[in-house]
Amino acid sequence: MYPKAQDAAKGCVLWFTGLSGAGKSTLASRLSEMIEARGRHVEVLDGDLVRQHLSQGLGFTKEDRDMNVRRIGFVANLLARSSCCAIAAAISPYESVRQEIRAMVDNERAEFIEVFVNAPLSVVEERDTKGLYRRARAGELKNFTGVSDPYEEPSNPEVVVHTGEESVEESAAKVLSFLEERGLLAAEAAKG
Repeated sequence: MYPKAQDAAKGCVLWFTGLSGAGKSTLASRLSEMIEARGRHVEVLDGDLVRQHLSQGLGFTKEDRDMNVRRIGFVANLLARSSCCAIAAAISPYESVRQEIRAMVDNERAEFIEVFVNAPLSVVEERDTKGLYRRARAGELKNFTGVSDPYEEPSNPEVVVHTGEESVEESAAKVLSFLEERGLLAAEAAKG
């Protein structure tokens, strides 16, 4: 059930950025459940899925990566200005393009919240569930973020989670707390 126009809450774009394997998709999925449990409509735009369906044919050059991120940002903004909580989980390695997305968000109807999913390269390489870092180190994957292509850490994110040290629940709690502080999510009722 969608809220009536006069009851609509301000939307938000939760922009998760971090290295491949940092836990962006895992955190986005868990957070989506937690936010929906509090009555907010949520859509998750996962970088891998968007690449398959919306950005098919794009490669991994800087220009193609930027285009992919801009497409995700455009869709996230459309969702957020309709009172949705749009969670974008994409590596989005370049600060300048993340700032473009921030500027794109309609501030009258939505807020942009950058969440740095911070996991050191050593941690994500150890996880390497898809074998991508191993392949990049072997030279099989070119322009791989964190290995042969840069990742520019956010200069001033609203929330930083440390997924190499925190559980998914601890990281999600940080984001939920920020949303509550900003008035974008009602505080959870005390359980008695």
